[in-house]
Amino acid sequence: MVGLFGALLFVASGQQVDRPVGTVRQLAPGVFSRQGDRDRRQPANTSWVIFRDYVVVIDANTPWGIREILPEIRKTTGKPIRYVFDTHYHWDHSWGNSVLVDAGVTVVCSKDCAEELLTKGKTEWARTPASSEYSLESYRMEQPGIAFGEFLAFDDGERRLELRRMGPAHTVGDAVAFLPREGILFTGDLCVNWRSGNNMGDRDADHPNWVRALNELAGWNVRTVIPGHGGPGTVKTLLAQGAFIDDVWKQVSAGKRMGKSAEQLIREVGLVRHGDFAVDAQQNAAAIRAIFAKAPG
Repeated sequence: MVGLFGALLFVASGQQVDRPVGTVRQLAPGVFSRQGDRDRRQPANTSWVIFRDYVVVIDANTPWGIREILPEIRKTTGKPIRYVFDTHYHWDHSWGNSVLVDAGVTVVCSKDCAEELLTKGKTEWARTPASSEYSLESYRMEQPGIAFGEFLAFDDGERRLELRRMGPAHTVGDAVAFLPREGILFTGDLCVNWRSGNNMGDRDADHPNWVRALNELAGWNVRTVIPGHGGPGTVKTLLAQGAFIDDVWKQVSAGKRMGKSAEQLIREVGLVRHGDFAVDAQQNAAAIRAIFAKAPG
């Protein structure tokens, strides 16, 4: 099992090895990540870091997702899970909170994320049909037990995990987790690495600051990037994500100043040079509409 987890993550060209969803990777001794499964409504990556006496989970996933992930965590350690860090409030990263809380886990997120969970998150939960295939009837919205301002660290003298607020960007409350000794960065949805594009449509997204945040993260001593969705990446992935968002912002802003409508720009804005970030035409259209609403006229 360790041999499988320790297999090479990248080929010589620096591109990610294609692995199926649900794959658990060992990123370093005591550091693991499980790739999300979009088709079964658990699309977010969930990771965990093993400390001397406890485990910290990064992103609670969905209720049905975290129930599948818990046995995977138990395969890697017998230590108790003490904390789960939500990188932001979106459903696929936080709706599994109650499953973990019922197991004795404390939820941690930024203060802004906590506020979004209480407002937008609560509204989105209530709007989810009770009769849907993935019902929320047996679960509940769970608020954080610990909400931090700019920074929080877990440090047991052997391992240090740093949480830093980076929003507003993808959402107001975005925060990342970083293992400085290992050079492993968990970005939440500030960065993705899959063919489904990125959701730029949160009503409070700040796209210019999002680009600044990614550029700042790229300046850290990062060797491996675990994005919110998709396989592992590198600093190049952070920069490519930032370049994509920046390009959409600049093209849409310029078009709006010229008097063009959002629908015109959906037809005209060219993004093919951004590869997988721009493959999903529906996501591109949503991004253009969202940026058009915010861009200066």
